[in-house]
Amino acid sequence: MNDADHAAARRELVNALRDRLDASERTLSAIRAVPRHEFVPASQRAAAYDDRPLPIGHDQTVSAPHMVAVMTDLLGVERGDRVFEVGTGCGYHAAVVAEVVGPGNVFSAERVPELAAAARERLDRLGYDVTVAAADGREAFDDEAPFDAAYLTCAAPGSIPDEIVDRVLPGGRVVAPVREGGRQRLVRLTVREGGTDREDHGGVRFVPMR
Repeated sequence: MNDADHAAARRELVNALRDRLDASERTLSAIRAVPRHEFVPASQRAAAYDDRPLPIGHDQTVSAPHMVAVMTDLLGVERGDRVFEVGTGCGYHAAVVAEVVGPGNVFSAERVPELAAAARERLDRLGYDVTVAAADGREAFDDEAPFDAAYLTCAAPGSIPDEIVDRVLPGGRVVAPVREGGRQRLVRLTVREGGTDREDHGGVRFVPMR
């Protein structure tokens, strides 16, 4: 596929998401802007605009575009908001969020050093000003807190770690898959002074948090 073919496939994907989801135009515009084929291995590029997860190596996957759209919408972020991501993976989700909040406002932690290095190079090459650290998400970017929002691209066991929630300003949101028993649920926390409000947004399947 050439660039025109990829762009056409991206438009078709966004049209399908518009029909399927109650997603904001801001989020859909971000999905349309990010070249997902640049974020997946060469062997997966023919499927880059299928609405499904794809393997990216190291037993990790890039989330399906509809899930990236849902999570981005749930964050409720705007231009200039600062966002903390746990689980950079290939960098695709970070690029979509960066399209919404603007350059220099996404900080992403990745436990697998090889994935972190590759994502950092890829995002830089594509013009995304995203800060990537090869680190544990419970510890990374402590000096950059507080954030306006945070999200996890991996399933937290039982609950979202306090170390991540505590870095978000009151009124901000934390979106993450949470593993409860044998199932996973997509959870959104709204941070309040002295606590959080929790919402359940349905069943999901993510790789486990390391």
